Amino acid sequence: MTAEPRIRVGIGGWRYDPWRETFYPPGLPQKDELRHASRQVTAIEIDSTYYRLQKPASFAKWRDETPDDFMFSLKATMFTTNRKVLADGAQSIGWFMQSGFTELGPKLGPIVWQFATTKQFDAVEFEDFLKLLPPERDGVPLRHVLDVRHESFRCTQYLALARRYGMATVYTDSDDYPLIPDVTGPFVYLRLMRMNAALEHGFAPVVFDQLAACARWWRDGNEPANLRRLEPAPPQTPPRDVFVYFINGAKEKAPHAAMALLERLGR
Repeated sequence: MTAEPRIRVGIGGWRYDPWRETFYPPGLPQKDELRHASRQVTAIEIDSTYYRLQKPASFAKWRDETPDDFMFSLKATMFTTNRKVLADGAQSIGWFMQSGFTELGPKLGPIVWQFATTKQFDAVEFEDFLKLLPPERDGVPLRHVLDVRHESFRCTQYLALARRYGMATVYTDSDDYPLIPDVTGPFVYLRLMRMNAALEHGFAPVVFDQLAACARWWRDGNEPANLRRLEPAPPQTPPRDVFVYFINGAKEKAPHAAMALLERLGR
């Protein structure tokens, strides 16, 4: 039975020293941080997998410490995405695929392939790379999302290529990276990076109202109005999962921002 599409809201990682003062209960042992965080938000994007391969036992431990309906996104290894020629990363993709992340089982969310800010769009090179990303591992379906960070990707040729391979594109709300609001895959993935340290929850209350409305639209197969799309919004599509992560900016506010959005969504 296919699960109903959901809106998941979360943070990047769970170990961040300022959260000891602003998010975690006083005196909480560090070993219990994931257990606590996973009961306040509904998803976490794991960042450590970007820098080094983790062990199957670590993924199994994280799986067992979190609620049944929790989900993790993973950032794929930087040794694949930070290359002059992307298709030369086939071996590092293989190592990442063998690292044991399928121990997460149904808690495995999208895999984020984050590219260097200097990597420009080249249709042939990028297609050669997309061909290397497998649709499943150990019988577990894989969902891929592309975090492209150069303005050259804001083109219809890129959109067509991502759609051809069923790859989602990160919707990045940032001062530093291009915004691509066009949906290219079977789910929607937001990384919000403009939190303000001066605001209690990182954003003004009206922003959470707007985010909740947009997330519901995306989940239901619609498209929010007034986005700077490269192409006209398509007709309504089937419902889909939506992932919203509060990632950067005033990171100390991220858990509070996530919980504020979950409240708007009627958690």
